[in-house]
Amino acid sequence: MARTGAGTTMILLTLAWTLLTASQASDPNVILSQEMLAALYPKLLSNGTVPCDCRNVQCDSVYWFRTVLATSQVQFLGRLNNANIPTYGDGVNKARFLFKRKTKTSFMLNIIKVTEEDTGIYSCVLTDRKNTEVWKSGILLLPGVIPPTLPPTTTTKAPIKSICRCSSRANGCSSLVLWPLVGILAALALTLICTLYYFSRLPKKCRHRFVNVKFTLVSMDPIGPEDLRNLAEMMQLISKANPFHNVS
Repeated sequence: MARTGAGTTMILLTLAWTLLTASQASDPNVILSQEMLAALYPKLLSNGTVPCDCRNVQCDSVYWFRTVLATSQVQFLGRLNNANIPTYGDGVNKARFLFKRKTKTSFMLNIIKVTEEDTGIYSCVLTDRKNTEVWKSGILLLPGVIPPTLPPTTTTKAPIKSICRCSSRANGCSSLVLWPLVGILAALALTLICTLYYFSRLPKKCRHRFVNVKFTLVSMDPIGPEDLRNLAEMMQLISKANPFHNVS
């Protein structure tokens, strides 16, 4: 079988496993795993590890099988009981195929220095003391095969909220323009009110003499002693009426 047909082989094996699941579903002592067939790509002459986990069953022993892809034959590799005592099938190399119990709920098959002849599907069958069988879909072992390149993952960036650019249609920006104008108008109004309030506090006599002095200065008449006295009295009245005359 060509190396490029690994993807097609996995699809056919998945369909075969589905048919097997349908045929064995009526047996109450057989539990068929619904896991998808996975693939391992170990390098040549490296060590390959095939896991086998029992989740809902208290495993007592495990049986290992290999399906040769070239001939579609199923080979019994061996068995490992609860006491970690292995039993090998006919023609199995005991030095290269090692059965181990990893934890109380998991087993594993170690293959020493894998070669292209080790290509195949390695599956396991778990049993408990009540003879309940759990059939696993298995692992497709492809030594020396380059794993397929997965398409690059694309991440979607969160949309960036647009900054408010004021325009004739942007109703939400009107406050950004109106608030500074409102502040300027309020400051001018406050200044005008303070000015009017200050002049309203001046006595009428002071305002009258201020007008007389202004008229005298404008008419360019000579200033006499009486005018100087009136001007001095007016300045004293203004100084007394000013609320900030004591501030240094």
